[in-house]
Amino acid sequence: MESTDRYGRTVAKVLKGATNINQALVQSGAAFVYWQYIEGCDRETYSRLENEARLKSLGIWHVPGGIQRPWDYRRGRKSGSGSNNPSSGAKRPSQNGVRCRCKQIGSWAKAQELLKQGHTYLDGNGDGEACEGLQKQ
Repeated sequence: MESTDRYGRTVAKVLKGATNINQALVQSGAAFVYWQYIEGCDRETYSRLENEARLKSLGIWHVPGGIQRPWDYRRGRKSGSGSNNPSSGAKRPSQNGVRCRCKQIGSWAKAQELLKQGHTYLDGNGDGEACEGLQKQ
C-alpha cells in the first residue's frame, strides 16, 4: 500500500525480500507507528509489535519517560511552544510511551501544567490552552 502524507512525502510499505522493514523497525523500537497513515495495513500486527517493543524497553522505548513523538514536536513548533533543540531540557511528553488524555487528567489546571511540560498534543487547536473542555466543567 502506498499513499502520500500532507507534506507530499510517499508513505509506503518497504519490503526486502519477504521482510517487512516497517514492521522490523517498529518491532526493534526504532520507529513509532504513525496511526494516521496505517490505513490498509495490518493494524493488529503493528499494535502488537509496538506494544512488545515498549514492554521490552527497546530503542525509543528505553528512554525513561519516553521521547517526544515527531508529530507532537511539529505541532509544538506550529504553536510556538516547540524547541529546535531536542536536548533543551524539556520534559518528555509521555509517561512510558503512554499519552495523557483530557478526560483522564481531571482538571483544567493540571492540563495546563502538562502542556507546559511538553504534552503539546493536548492543545488540539494550537491556541496555547490544553483540554479547553475541562475548563467548562
